This record gives sequence, C-alpha cells and structure tokens, in this order.
Amino acid sequence: MHWVAPSAKDAASDTLERRLWETADQFRANSGLKAQEYSSPILGLIFLRFADVRFAARRTALEKAGATSRRGSRVDEPSAYNAEGVLYLTPNARFDFLLKLPEGADIGAKVNEAMRDIEKHNAQLAGVLPKTYTLFKSTLLKELLKKVSEIPATMDYDAFGRVYEYFLAEFALTEGQGGGEFYTPSCIVRLLTEVIEPYHGRILDPACGSGGMFVSSARFVAEHKKNPSSELSICGVEKTDETGRLCRLNLAVHGLEGDIRHGGEINSYYDDPHEAVGRFDFVLANPPFNVNAVDKERLKDAVGVGKNGEPRRFPFGLPRTDNANYLWIQLFYSSLNANGRAGFVMANSTSDARASEQEIRQKLIESRAVDVMVAVGPNMFYTVTLPCTLWFFDKGKGGTRPPGGLDRRDTILFIDARHIYRQIDRAHRDWTPAQISFIANIVRLYRSEAPDLGLGGAETEAKLKEIFGGPTSRATLKYRDIPGLCKAATLAEIAAQGWSLNPGRYVGVAPGEIVSDKQFKEKLETLNEELETLNKQARDFEQTVARNVAKILET
Repeated sequence: MHWVAPSAKDAASDTLERRLWETADQFRANSGLKAQEYSSPILGLIFLRFADVRFAARRTALEKAGATSRRGSRVDEPSAYNAEGVLYLTPNARFDFLLKLPEGADIGAKVNEAMRDIEKHNAQLAGVLPKTYTLFKSTLLKELLKKVSEIPATMDYDAFGRVYEYFLAEFALTEGQGGGEFYTPSCIVRLLTEVIEPYHGRILDPACGSGGMFVSSARFVAEHKKNPSSELSICGVEKTDETGRLCRLNLAVHGLEGDIRHGGEINSYYDDPHEAVGRFDFVLANPPFNVNAVDKERLKDAVGVGKNGEPRRFPFGLPRTDNANYLWIQLFYSSLNANGRAGFVMANSTSDARASEQEIRQKLIESRAVDVMVAVGPNMFYTVTLPCTLWFFDKGKGGTRPPGGLDRRDTILFIDARHIYRQIDRAHRDWTPAQISFIANIVRLYRSEAPDLGLGGAETEAKLKEIFGGPTSRATLKYRDIPGLCKAATLAEIAAQGWSLNPGRYVGVAPGEIVSDKQFKEKLETLNEELETLNKQARDFEQTVARNVAKILET
C-alpha cells in the first residue's frame, strides 16, 4: 500500500518553535561553541522559562489564599509549591531577574547560580541542570534570554513541552550520529505508544535517551482524560550521564517525575537497577543496534531460569554471535509481567538473523508473546538512512477469542508501512498524525477493538473505511488481510519461513503493484544489510573454528 502525505514544511515555517530555533541557531553560529556545548544550556533556559511561568501562577494563587488565611502567607515556603508539583524558585533564580540583568554583569555566573539554587530547593533535580553558562559571552546570553522570554506565559504546559521537544529534535539533527543516541523521532515514538496503549502502570525504558518514550506515554494518558503523574510510574536507565540529565530535565518540563538511573558505570546489559524481571506493565525502547563486544561471561548467571524456576533476564539463552540485539530483546521480554506489553525499535536484520539468534527467536515466538511486527521505510531517523522494524510484545494476548475475531495467541500481525510516509525534505521522512493513527488502528481492528480516532480524526476514519470497510458506508470496520499492507500469519506459517519475523515475507504485494526503481533500491539496501550481518557472522564462525582447531593441534 502506498500513502505519501504532502509535505507540511512550509506550513510549519512560521511556528514559534521554528522562529525560536532559527534565532538560537544563528546565535550559536556566531558564538564559536560546538553544538554539544550549546545544546544543554539552551534547553536549560527553556526549562527555566517553563518553571518560572508555573512558579508565578502558583505564587499568585498563594498570595490570594494568604490574604484570607489565619496562618498567614505561604508564598515563600518551598513545600507549598512542591506539594502541587511546582518547582520553588528563589528570587535570584527567577527568569525576570536574569532577564533584567545589565550586559555589564557576569550573566553566565548568575545563571549558573540560579541553576544551583533550583537544585538546592528541588531535590528531584539534584545534579541535573546545566551550569556551563560562563562559556557564553554576557551579550550572547542576554540575547538568548530575550528570545526565550518570547515564549508566552499564557502557553499551556504541553505547548512548553513541544518547544522543548522541537529543540531536542533540531539538536539531534545538528549533532548527527551523536544526536541519534539521545533522540528518537516523535512519530516513531507516538506509534509505539499508540499500539501498546499505556493507560496505567509501571513503564520501563532501559535505554531511555532523553526520555521521549515517557513523554509520549504521558501525553497518551492525558489525551484519554487521565492524570499521567498518578497513572504512570516511570523508570529508566541511561548509560550516558549527560543524556540521563537531559531525560530528567525533559520529564520536569512536562511536569513528570521518574526514577532515572544514569551515568557512572551503569549499563543495562550487566546492571538491573530496577530489578526489572516480571515487574513492568510496559516497556518502550529504541536501543543501540548491533552492539558488539558485550562481555557474555558477566551475563551467564542471568540466563534461563533459577533453581526454583524463577525467571531470569535472558530466559532464552545468549546468542553466540557478537551482537547484542537479542540481548536487548530478551531484556524487554523478561521485564514484562504476565499481561505486559512492549514496543521497541530494532534493526531489520534481526528479524531474519540465523544460527543461535534464530533459535532464540523461535523460543520467543513459541512463548506466544510476539504480537505485531511493523516494517518501517528508510530515512525516518536523523542519523541512519536504513529502514528498521518495530516489534510489539503482548504477554496477555492469549485467552478467549472475541466473537468473530482472530485467536491472537497463535497468530502474529505483520504490517508493511514502508510506503506510508510524509517526505519532510530530500533526506528525511516522518508520519502524519493520520498515518500514525491508521497503522495503530489496523492493530486495534486485529485485536477486535473499536478504532480510536482521537489522533488522526476524519482523515484516519476515511482511510480505514477505504481499506477495511464493507460494501456500504455503514458497514462495520473489520480486520482482514490486505496484500501489500497486512497479514495475520499463523505460527505454522511462520515456522515454515524459518521463524522469520520479516513482514515482507508474509504481506506480499498488492495485486497489480509495480516495483519502482526506488523501491528496488530500498529492498536492495535491506538485503545488503542482511548480507553484511551474515558475512560478519560467517567471519565470527571462521575465527571460532580456527581457534578450536588450533587448541586441538596444540594438545
């Protein structure tokens, strides 16, 4: 199926986010600072503006309450702010105080002092806020404060969050490969969230980057008329300390808190700071692909099941190849409780990997936890052009079959979304809200659930009726296999394909569809990626055999 949405590039050019970014980026070009030196301080100023707006609103409410209260005013009590989820700001940490400083003042030192004071009075931000503002000339900081002050105090909190996320995305693009380590495009995150539907419970991201998965989950809850702070318990792990601080700052900008472990020697392969096995309702992640040199000797005590049958972190064994993809996949699986759901991004080659990885994949499929696989086209990420695959687990998908529905326990839904996209520019694509909703609602129809049109609205509804509707406009939408788009494959069919989880093997092409040169190139890129993986595995096997033969000959 092909659905290429028109680009919205021009329509977005006059948004507040775009104007703020263009100015901030112009300042950076004239500052002599590297993108990595510039990004955290700018995000810190956006955060400070957000915190100041919330503080001012709470202070006004306390002043009104104090005028009629017998116990007097509480405007200077930090607890009166923290109790409402608002950060307390001392006078020298307030945005207007910094904005009004003369250019002759050491503004960098003053902003650093403000950040330290915020951390002092708000323990959840200890060690998080940037304090490198003395790298900036006072004139540059003055201009930046003026520009950030243009964010209206009347903006709602979610709008502040969107400004912050926009800057995160632009910094990721600017920083290239390094940016991809902390930022997953919002359209990918949104689809993951729409499919696993994290309404309530404990949520884990063991490679959490800047926290986009948590923010998207909170937004999903809020859009369904619930309070994210009371519905979600957020836990994350991030190897890079600076990125972990970005995550905690991102949560704070969105009015959220979480238990984020980051920096130091922490590493999700070897460490389990949240004691995750079987404890989470939801897992969302975009882990680093094809990592090598993991010390498997350190993992041997976390393989299989314990002496008393208790599950461990790597229940299906360790792959013999020097590739961590199936370590991540097992971490996600083992962290879920009996009804838990997971959604994550993975390299395409993982769906067809051979040898020990195929053995692990077979065990995973036979566990009946794999629910949905979505093939994603190229250029959706800022740092890599290759396509990827979205994996979804649902440990609670078994049980009774809905009336007229599929028995999901013995099937897996495959969706080919490679030709559904919006072209942003020559090198980048994304999905529109309607496209995200369309893909997510294919899954809902497969689950025999009613469509959720809160995202995508009428455009999504029209596309669903076009593809899945009956002979009349009033016919009930019902899932069915659509060549070139989706297929609910049985475990027997999957076994016949060598336990492959590659959607292309099952979905096929629509009748009369012609493969273009561009599509052929995309397919060739995917096959070449798989070939490179197989060649690497062959070289690994060759080295292993050579070592074993050498040992035998030495004896």
